[in-house]
Amino acid sequence: MLTQMRTHNCNELRLSDAGKRVKLVGWMENVREVGSSLAFVILRDFYGTTQVVVETPEMMEIISGLNKESTISVEGVVRERSSKNPKIDTGDIEVVPDNIEVLGKCIYNSLPFEINHSRDADESQRLKYRFLDLRNPDVKKNIILRCNVVSALRQSMTEHGFLEITTPILTASSPEGARDYLVPARKHPGKFYALPQAPQQFKQLLMTSGFDRYFQIAPCFRDEDARGDRSPGEFYQLDMEMAFATQEDVFAVLEDVLPPVFEKYGTYDISSPAPFRRIKYLDALEKYGSDKPDLRIDLTAKDISSLFTECEFEALRGKTVKAVDISNCTLTRKQIEKILTDCEVQSGSKGYWFRVDENGEITGGISKFAIPVRDKLAEVLDLSPNTLVVVAAGELAVKSVGVMIKFFGANCEGHMDKERYEFCWIVDFPMYEIGEESGELEFCHNPFSMPSGGLDVLLRAERGEIDPLEITADQYDLVVNGVELSSGAVRNHDPEIMIKAFEMVRLGEEDVKSKFPAMYNAFCYGAPPHAGIAPGIDRMVMLLAGEESIREIIPFPMNKNAQDLMMGAPSEVTEKQLKELNIRIDL
Repeated sequence: MLTQMRTHNCNELRLSDAGKRVKLVGWMENVREVGSSLAFVILRDFYGTTQVVVETPEMMEIISGLNKESTISVEGVVRERSSKNPKIDTGDIEVVPDNIEVLGKCIYNSLPFEINHSRDADESQRLKYRFLDLRNPDVKKNIILRCNVVSALRQSMTEHGFLEITTPILTASSPEGARDYLVPARKHPGKFYALPQAPQQFKQLLMTSGFDRYFQIAPCFRDEDARGDRSPGEFYQLDMEMAFATQEDVFAVLEDVLPPVFEKYGTYDISSPAPFRRIKYLDALEKYGSDKPDLRIDLTAKDISSLFTECEFEALRGKTVKAVDISNCTLTRKQIEKILTDCEVQSGSKGYWFRVDENGEITGGISKFAIPVRDKLAEVLDLSPNTLVVVAAGELAVKSVGVMIKFFGANCEGHMDKERYEFCWIVDFPMYEIGEESGELEFCHNPFSMPSGGLDVLLRAERGEIDPLEITADQYDLVVNGVELSSGAVRNHDPEIMIKAFEMVRLGEEDVKSKFPAMYNAFCYGAPPHAGIAPGIDRMVMLLAGEESIREIIPFPMNKNAQDLMMGAPSEVTEKQLKELNIRIDL
């Protein structure tokens, strides 16, 4: 079939096509000239590659004058290759051209990097020449994966009765937790729109408008620093909300939607079956040292603080002490020290160790301080032969032991089932916390989450019957393989409960009305109970592709400093543009 200037694509021809006259188009990936009238050309398009064999002086004259990565059209006859290449799908055939047309010249003799080895190039070069980087099939496949995953999610959400509704990009600035990107309003001097950090308020307003199930592949904009699993500037999420719904309803939908997508498109084809494990927030910290546990690792933390209240070692004496026992660990002393150093860099706290040798004796590291309490340690830890015990202590003990579980789990054979996707829900988050800077009660996470127990629990806290720090929220995180994929909550839809929740942090009704006027007003007209969640698309595809950096799965990513090196953004603008917007720059 004739499509886009060609009869076939570059991954389509097979031995059964020998003798056919065909027309191919694509990029000239490589040329190997053999004498004055013979050359082997590799032609590449979106779909794959085909070998073209030039055998006449006329065709050689055209090829010899072209640089690699020029685009050409090739017309000729398919024939069987004498020297087949089993590594490619078209390796049994080649095309002998009688007509070559140059469609687009590459004017440069040398490229910033070799296309098929672009992932080995400096990242700044890759980002500056992203259009070349994307020609690499290994890079392109991540973008194709992203497209397929988004398509599968859309189809599944539609099959589950959700309507895809787009929400505004230009909106009002709102205290969402990160910095807004602001857009000056030309017709309203001195005022600004904000790009949405998330469609949070709009999707809740849709619930008050009578829509039952909403979803959107939503762009979100946050002026925050980059991380390996977070891109600066913008990201996308599978945003969803359900009216007249509980936490259980949200869980049921995602437990039905996500596992098939992960099993079909993931690097691994095994995913947690429904229902996913549910772990209380405080239990996760106690057992795994993290609210993002990687359940592929079978290691857990144990509290041994009471055994070291009078220890001679000051780093342990009277401190919070957490330990992880790792059976059948064959790491050398040097390897253990290296991993502990890596853990210290990430957690900010020094770790310690001792081991039980093949004879059952405690040796190495801080064994001097462990031996006197061996019997009591054996009641808490596995001290069988060839067991390594790593220890964290002090104010950062919980965070430190969480990092230890992650690092040692990945490095000690037999303690991590890597080739699977292991989901879990983290539930019962604290509603409030004491602010590090203010020293006063503040919202811990989402201020619009419904407190577990509703108005009654807030009134009890107000009367002093319970500590506000004991109040939990109907909020939940979805975690897979130690990565937070999403946060969600049952929303606080009752104006009376909302006002009381904000009063706990010294904000009154007028503050709520002024900061969230549309949502508060809508709730006063009869709002349904509703709940939702928003798994990150970028982070999801990163996990499915098995990539360490989120930039590998974004078509045109920014660098770590939120710069688009290819387009030159952010850039300066003209004085005329600033004047139209009533803006003066004073650096």
